[in-house]
Amino acid sequence: MRPQKVLDKEIVEKLVCVFRSNGYDGASLSELAEKTGLKKASLYHRFPDGKRGMAVAVLNHLGEWAEEHVFNVLNDESILPAQRLVNSLDNIRILYNDGKDACVLRVFSLGSGLELFEEQVKNGMAHWVEAFNTYGKALGLPGEKAQKYAVQTLLEIQGSLVVTKGLNDLSIFEQTLNDIESRYLKK
Repeated sequence: MRPQKVLDKEIVEKLVCVFRSNGYDGASLSELAEKTGLKKASLYHRFPDGKRGMAVAVLNHLGEWAEEHVFNVLNDESILPAQRLVNSLDNIRILYNDGKDACVLRVFSLGSGLELFEEQVKNGMAHWVEAFNTYGKALGLPGEKAQKYAVQTLLEIQGSLVVTKGLNDLSIFEQTLNDIESRYLKK
């Protein structure tokens, strides 16, 4: 058997770029193929469900990344609480390329993407809230306040990505993450 020329993880990471830039509706098969360096037939071979299958692979890939690098770090009790938050926020910076990259949950919640991926988008956002809620409770916040902080954190991250892009000002994203750190750690 011939080895694959391009590893699946590399393909999915290239697909992430196209979907982040164009959304689901705007991502053409031609552009997806061009970005991955594969012919359309090769993409269909790897993703028999076509563009929808590619989008699911992207959502799964980024969900697993966030699970490992944000949620698990945030709730790793072997690390001091303040350091867990700092490490998680650093990984959020990586995930969104310091605010330069859009969130795929947002881009898949537009146009026909919401209809197709509503459950994945809802579950993805709920997972963010759950992780920060658990973290807030670990800090000793009462349940209602931990939940409020968690939802506010998701709103701020998502909103800052949109405003950062709209105003072409990366300092907005950075300031938002600093504000989240200050709120949780009372700085």
